[in-house]
Amino acid sequence: MDRLDVSNGFDVHEYRHGLKLIKEERDTMHLANREGFACPACGEPFDRLFVSERRENTFGDPGSPFCLVRTDEAVLLLTH
Repeated sequence: MDRLDVSNGFDVHEYRHGLKLIKEERDTMHLANREGFACPACGEPFDRLFVSERRENTFGDPGSPFCLVRTDEAVLLLTH
């Protein structure tokens, strides 16, 4: 199981073969993990990935455990 590498930021194109785009807006993306990639924070497989370049984000109750990862350009919210 490959772990998402965020050591030099996050490039969704490196993982597009295993991530399915659910929704994309100007500065956010919501993706499903079809390939079983591991979370960069905890190392466990995740279900969904939300990527945001916004400075502020508001989230509802994801209904499951989640991890947050911050790169220089974006915040990643991974639900398990």
